[in-house]
Amino acid sequence: MRIRITLFCFLTLTILVGCKQSAKEETTANAPAASTPPALSAELLQMGEKTFAKSCANCHKDSVGSVAPSAAILGQMTSRAIFSALTKGKMIEQAKTLSDEERKAIAQWITKAPLKESSFPKSAFTKFNLTKQDEEAGFNHSGWGGNLEGTGYRTAQQAGITSQNVSSLKLKWAFGFPDGTQVRSKPALIGNWLIVGSQFGEVYALHKETGLIGWIFNADAAIRGAISFTQGSEATAYFADYATNVYAVDINTGSLKWKKRAGTHPQSSVTGSVVVYGARVYVPLTSFEVISATNPDFECCKSSGGVVALDATNGNEIWRHRVIAEDAKISGKKKNGKSFYGPSGAPVWCSPTLDAKRQLLYIGTGENYTNPATQTSDAIQAIDLKTGKLKWNWQATSHDTWNLGCPDNPNCPEKVGPDLDFGMAPLLVETSDGKDILVVGQKSGIVHALDPDNGKILWQKRIGKGGLLGGVHWGMATDGELVYAANSDNPNALDLRDSLIKADPGLFALKIQTGDIVWKTPPALCDTATRKVCIPANSAAPTVIPGIVFAGDLNGFVRAYSTADGKVLWQFDTVKEYDGVNGIKAKGGSIDGPSPLAADGMLFVNSGYGAFGEMPGNVLLAFSVK
Repeated sequence: MRIRITLFCFLTLTILVGCKQSAKEETTANAPAASTPPALSAELLQMGEKTFAKSCANCHKDSVGSVAPSAAILGQMTSRAIFSALTKGKMIEQAKTLSDEERKAIAQWITKAPLKESSFPKSAFTKFNLTKQDEEAGFNHSGWGGNLEGTGYRTAQQAGITSQNVSSLKLKWAFGFPDGTQVRSKPALIGNWLIVGSQFGEVYALHKETGLIGWIFNADAAIRGAISFTQGSEATAYFADYATNVYAVDINTGSLKWKKRAGTHPQSSVTGSVVVYGARVYVPLTSFEVISATNPDFECCKSSGGVVALDATNGNEIWRHRVIAEDAKISGKKKNGKSFYGPSGAPVWCSPTLDAKRQLLYIGTGENYTNPATQTSDAIQAIDLKTGKLKWNWQATSHDTWNLGCPDNPNCPEKVGPDLDFGMAPLLVETSDGKDILVVGQKSGIVHALDPDNGKILWQKRIGKGGLLGGVHWGMATDGELVYAANSDNPNALDLRDSLIKADPGLFALKIQTGDIVWKTPPALCDTATRKVCIPANSAAPTVIPGIVFAGDLNGFVRAYSTADGKVLWQFDTVKEYDGVNGIKAKGGSIDGPSPLAADGMLFVNSGYGAFGEMPGNVLLAFSVK
């Protein structure tokens, strides 16, 4: 599976990803906080404690080997994050029988902190004004990779940053996301305005020079992917929330034009980014059945990953592609005597990549959740833009059946797969000799180059060991000569099947035509004396401009690397506290997920990824060479 699960998802696999408690933490009392603020009444706390004991404690135990994070760990989260998980996040299935008051009580009892809505001082706002010059600005950025091909490439004119001035980058402003623990939505940029989503569903229009708020739009659930937009007389922003609601928002006013739910399965979700082209919005679909499988009584599993094409003018469905063509049916018996269902899974975690010349849409797929395994899991697929019909399918790893119930839950398949799916968006690249190739990295630690006409292999190169949280986790970038791959090889989640393959985390540069490695640079090291978490891994997607690759790492450093030899030209340690321009105290953490955005002499970087033992944070940082 493409593990993109936020910290407020309770059922993070603590053991698998090495998020272990210390002996001191293991012996703490069940109540995760030592004192109770006066704002919380005894009645509310009593309701929260009783409801937690009845509905949650069976999984969230304070004991070694518990599948779900303990109450002590949950107590380090915000009450808003927990309430969001129970009402519109990963725990909605488990909390469906609870009242709204019970959910609020659980959130506040666990954290011993009152549940409050975010507010900003008047000084955090500025007048929103989108000009024709804004729309025509040559440095604008839309979508996951900045172009339909998903290459992550920016010209020198677009970036306004060069090898000569990159060392002068200085922090200009910081924006704090209220109560956030994870920042993973990639901003769009249109003229003077950034448009970025948040963990709790707010979408902000921020002035790029000041970070001040022009408008706020409230979606129903977390915004995890990039924001895309169309220009013209009615400039429109398009995005999807985790609950698969797709939105069209008027950029001039921040008001809703239309909203449609793309998912049809009750546990459908969206973790990737929408693509807008030819008056259509293409929406990738996954599901959180992979999480629900941790409940032994859950009827695992029935969903399929897919892509939905919607009309960009009104949200009406045009076509729907299922990665698994057939519906799931009873496929066996679990250890507890209940039925398995399948085939299932093969989620689409990432953004689709669009090929306008061939009129194709390329997607990467994830593992099957249950048996029987399909040929469409852990695969790259090409889909007809007009009809949604499958043109070709190439599978990298077969018989990869896995879910978060593994290894000991009854919902775990009998033959447990390695979970080596495709989590990144494919790159469509035109090489210097005019040939098109499709390049994609896999969590196996292998980079593949395919013929976009038929999916045939052109070359393959192993750059790491791979595993649950890597090799290539979130993405790559290319300038047409080299492809720059962030290899995670997170030491807490490696594929241990072959001891001869060694972990090799870092940033790699490969020749686009052959896959030969030109250089590699290991991740930044951190001082274990000054911070508790040090994970030497490059997991976030990079961005490339002429002469420079920008990439962040799980230790919280953002760096500029020379494209010639991988030498570090500039770096900044984001793990510190900031006074947000919006009046919110902010903190940096691990950098994971989308790539930095370079535009008009500025660099915008998300910092904070509170999942899987990584460092939480809640800040968007803006650097400038001016």
